[in-house]
Amino acid sequence: MSHHRPVTSPDPLTPPLSDPGNFSLILGGPLYQLWSRAHLGDIEVHIRRRILILCGICWLPLLLLCGWEGSLLKGVAVPFLLDIETHVRFLICVSLLVFAELIVHQRIRGIVSQFVERGLISPLSLPRFHDAIRSAMSWRNSIPAEVGLILCVFSMGYFIRTSTFTLESSTWYATFNEGHSTLTLPGFWFFWVSNPIIQFLLLRWLYRLLIWARFLWQVSRIPLALMPTHPDRNCGLGFLGGSAYAYSPLLTALGAQLAGFIANRIFYDAAVLTAYKPEIILLAGFGLLLVLAPLTVFTPHILAAKRMGLREYGALAAEYSRNFERRWLRTADRDGESLLGASDIQSLADFGNAYAVIKEIRPMPFSRDMFLQLIFATVVPFLPLLLTLFSFEALLDRLVGVIF
Repeated sequence: MSHHRPVTSPDPLTPPLSDPGNFSLILGGPLYQLWSRAHLGDIEVHIRRRILILCGICWLPLLLLCGWEGSLLKGVAVPFLLDIETHVRFLICVSLLVFAELIVHQRIRGIVSQFVERGLISPLSLPRFHDAIRSAMSWRNSIPAEVGLILCVFSMGYFIRTSTFTLESSTWYATFNEGHSTLTLPGFWFFWVSNPIIQFLLLRWLYRLLIWARFLWQVSRIPLALMPTHPDRNCGLGFLGGSAYAYSPLLTALGAQLAGFIANRIFYDAAVLTAYKPEIILLAGFGLLLVLAPLTVFTPHILAAKRMGLREYGALAAEYSRNFERRWLRTADRDGESLLGASDIQSLADFGNAYAVIKEIRPMPFSRDMFLQLIFATVVPFLPLLLTLFSFEALLDRLVGVIF
């Protein structure tokens, strides 16, 4: 369909919430209903408009108010147009947080459907699987949950904003005098509109990740028909790794937010990038934990399937190998069959390949390459800040040395 109806509306043509093809962490909740009423409910069609609207609300009034007060390029130690953190937060981070909704919506739905398409859920267990989907969609559509996030933003979030984002000098949003800061006119919009919006977007993503983790945990309680010889080396659960890739824009948004924060401290508070190594490492670890930890609930299932596969295929391979040796090595009676091109040898090789696949099963449904790509997605916003570790003259000398 070209236009998604609100998932809570009763429509006989709309698939039930328990349908795996209807699973979505995005298409639900009060904010989604608001987008729908504004005729922006189709995320695949209206993603650019959503980005422009949210970035415009967060950033454009600040530009206009700073122009009114004369703090765009002068008048304070940190004028608006030179405030790197602000532009990164409200132009780049907000865009990535909204864009991530499209990627997650498109990929997670297909991932959930594969539990049924691959036959991992038996017909007897399908009601429990549908109950898990229905419960996840109920959490997604919860009005109290989003109201609670808003209350959190305008209570605890205010203290985080005032204690974290204020520089030790006068800026376009706050004047600093004798250890105390006073908000300017654009500063009120900055602290009471722009920052609450991005904080709400971040908290809502954490809530969605909680829903995803809870759903996977419920599915892991269902008996799964795993396949030890599946070539993905995860007993058929390797497709779950696609969920981690889907959250890459979210990790990049988190990294960009911290990178903007550090950039301001480097240029205006004489800080150095190396002083923030613990924070960068902590952020990378936190990002990996967010997207990979929910997948570990299937580790006991995978390890149990591996042990069973090694035992059963080991016994079967032993029986076949014993018969093979008896026929081709211990007796001359080969039923008139020639050793050259005998199917027994190919079957023996097939058993060896199947047993090797079982031995190489990974306990986690993600690979090392995925691990490294998620780390890169988190730290890529910090790469431009590496230039601050060298003087302009040193960079120019190195550039000349590389060219000539």
